[in-house]
Amino acid sequence: MFGKYSSEAVREISKERTTAANRIANEFGGEIRSMYILMGAYDLVLITSFPNMKEALQASIAITKATGISFSTLPAMPVEEFDQLIK
Repeated sequence: MFGKYSSEAVREISKERTTAANRIANEFGGEIRSMYILMGAYDLVLITSFPNMKEALQASIAITKATGISFSTLPAMPVEEFDQLIK
């Protein structure tokens, strides 16, 4: 999940908001495995794991509502799994 801060979201940066994002991911059956701050087109990337895209999208929307950070949720799969699909 790639995140872009709004000017309001920047003013509200806090450890509590990070904790809330983790809690929301868990509520949708997922987890945030790691978070990174970026310099470039996006400000933040969350490496997440969810049972499927439905839960990932629901969590993305819920985290956006709770934090004011706009997220683009992009599915990814291991190359080994992709190789099996294209056989």
